[in-house]
Amino acid sequence: MALALGLTGAAEAGQTFDAVKARGVLNCGVNVGIAGFSLPDSQGTWRGMDADLCRGLAAALFGDPAKVRFAPLTAVQRFTALQSGEIDVLIRQTTLTMTRDTSLGLRMVAVNLYDGHGFMVRKDAAITESKGMDGMTICLSPGTTNELVTTDWFRANNLRFTPLLQERMQDNATALQSGRCDAIGTDATQLAALRSQFTNPANFVILPERFSKEPYGPVVRRDDQEWFDVVRWTLSALIQAEELGVNSGNLEQMKGSPNPEIRRLLGVDPVLGNSLKLDPAWAANAIRAIGNYGELFDRNLGPQTPIGLERGLNRLWTNGGLMYSWPMR
Repeated sequence: MALALGLTGAAEAGQTFDAVKARGVLNCGVNVGIAGFSLPDSQGTWRGMDADLCRGLAAALFGDPAKVRFAPLTAVQRFTALQSGEIDVLIRQTTLTMTRDTSLGLRMVAVNLYDGHGFMVRKDAAITESKGMDGMTICLSPGTTNELVTTDWFRANNLRFTPLLQERMQDNATALQSGRCDAIGTDATQLAALRSQFTNPANFVILPERFSKEPYGPVVRRDDQEWFDVVRWTLSALIQAEELGVNSGNLEQMKGSPNPEIRRLLGVDPVLGNSLKLDPAWAANAIRAIGNYGELFDRNLGPQTPIGLERGLNRLWTNGGLMYSWPMR
């Protein structure tokens, strides 16, 4: 009983939130290197959707998107780094599942990308559907939902495969190109990101089937409800901004809007910032730094990028997608 009360008190005390604010820098866990999500450019600057979300959160907290320290993590390392306090938040292509949410001392926050498991094979294998993969060697990353999804699907279809397990997805990409494995199994967005960096991307095909629901989102520890709220509502603010037509280019102009929702979002009415113990301009600062959700997606993953993804399920709910901001009032 005393232990339970002590843990409850710690959650209410806002220990992560207070520590991050006092430190003045956000420690953000990202992938070790996947194009479109988190990958250092030639100058060593982290680029991609996940890296930008880290910057947006730093802007909401401090008014400065540069106040973030990136921690590159493999799939095996990611949860331990968060549990130990090495990072404050994990924003690294992590599927939100019930087991992870209930058994690791962590909390899945909200969805920032909807995806699904798929396979990429060599074009000269002449395979058009996954049932043609019987007997193949498949590159997978250990400790991921993709490893489980692949095993379950092959067993359910009475097919055989040989797993080649490597922590780094870039190592799996190298193995596929060199012929050490016949396919890679992971989420479709990651397959597209990997292929965009191949020497001859046209030589590889992403098969059309999807075998799972893979909603990605930030993850935090269970030690701080205030911190959970900041991360959740910063992401929601980016979606709300797109719903309301607010973007990084028209931000200042939109502050003069008579629309109460826009005025609350941009801090003209300070109620939302006050409820999070942040500056009234917290959401405006995040939008100014990285854009609204649509800008974030298009810049890093969209059709005009080397990744070349359509938004699909990641369109706004008003356009037939699943992206939907909770009411910010």
